[in-house]
Amino acid sequence: MIKRVLPHPLLSVVLTLVWLALVNTVTLGNLILGAALGVVVPFITAPYWPNRPRIRKPLRVIEYFLIVILDIVIANIEVALVILFKRNSAIHSHWICVPLELTSPEAITVLAGTITMTPGTVSAALAVDGRSILVHCLHTDDPDGVRDSIKSRYEWRLKEIFQ
Repeated sequence: MIKRVLPHPLLSVVLTLVWLALVNTVTLGNLILGAALGVVVPFITAPYWPNRPRIRKPLRVIEYFLIVILDIVIANIEVALVILFKRNSAIHSHWICVPLELTSPEAITVLAGTITMTPGTVSAALAVDGRSILVHCLHTDDPDGVRDSIKSRYEWRLKEIFQ
């Protein structure tokens, strides 16, 4: 019965919290409207998610989120320093091919989004077979280190979360 009313409980909670963040005021009315959106939107979209992803370790999601936020803050500072203090000739941009062990389309999408949200890197293309992702890095002297960092900081956590 609960699965019929709340087909995606985590999404319902996230939508409610996002609504409260958007209105920037926590009142009973906003909480009720956010909860209503959190129930109605997943209920309406449930038929379009026949093979919805399963989150294997929910606490890892919190850890992943905190690591991504920390990396975004650090990368903002690093990109600002590159832009402000490096000459164009001293900036070493690289295209990096990151081989993937992830097989879940949702996990690959989260990884690509994480790479793009982190300043200084952009996920540019996914291989046709889904086995690698092409990443552009604004500045690095160690492309292999960037690849290894993506795999060690993000990919293995996503693998634990989704697979």
